[in-house]
Amino acid sequence: MPKIRTNRAAAKRFRRTGSGKLRRNKAYHRHILTKKDAKRKRNLGKPTLLDPSDQKRIEKLLPNL
Repeated sequence: MPKIRTNRAAAKRFRRTGSGKLRRNKAYHRHILTKKDAKRKRNLGKPTLLDPSDQKRIEKLLPNL
């Protein structure tokens, strides 16, 4: 029986928290930052938890994480 491979693209984008939930980074923080106010840019830089509706789908990609 072959080993289960981790999806490397997903492994670079998601991290586990201490309680086992998945953490992700927010989008829209790469460019066109001049029109976004400081508060919005500051909050886009912080990681957030993955939505529970996506959790099961992403966990299939990350069996060993």
